Amino acid sequence: MEEIVLASQSQARQEGFRLLGLPFSVVPAMIDESLPPNADPETAAGILAVKKAEKVAKRQGDDGEPPKWVFAADTIIALAGEIFGKPADRGEALQMLSRLSGKTHLAVTAIALYNGRLGRVDCRRAKCEVSFAELSPAEIGWYLDTGEWRGAAAGYRIQGAGAGLILSVKGCIGAVAGLPLRDFCVMLKDNGYPYGC
Repeated sequence: MEEIVLASQSQARQEGFRLLGLPFSVVPAMIDESLPPNADPETAAGILAVKKAEKVAKRQGDDGEPPKWVFAADTIIALAGEIFGKPADRGEALQMLSRLSGKTHLAVTAIALYNGRLGRVDCRRAKCEVSFAELSPAEIGWYLDTGEWRGAAAGYRIQGAGAGLILSVKGCIGAVAGLPLRDFCVMLKDNGYPYGC
């Protein structure tokens, strides 16, 4: 199988690649994540995922050639249309989790695959609704103490202790975990990546 350049430092995405047995290298995209005003969550996720894939696709590898395959993704959390980014500090994470408490929010992950043979990026989206339990200040404080909120959209990770904050998920759980595996497998097949998923 051909190597895929993963334009992400996300441990969850790297673990997904390992689960599927895909050869990969990691080259973080490090893009400007500012968005157009009034971008809806699905559009916002797509814009960021494509920007990441395109940026890394322009880099040359150790052999002096551009990559044949680049995969990027971006997860957006939104409550009543308002996009929650990654909290800058514990105080901001506290505010986000307090606002999510007892409510249902939208999680969207856009996945973007650059196909070097065709010179194009395929972008797809998966989404789900996540319902939080009513959280006490003590529960939020406990979760913040885990440190999982760092670098996580809206300050939580469903694939860790953050699962203890959640009542239910309706839709693709990979949309909130950051890598919708089935959608990714279908994307690989559709783009002619030699993989038997």
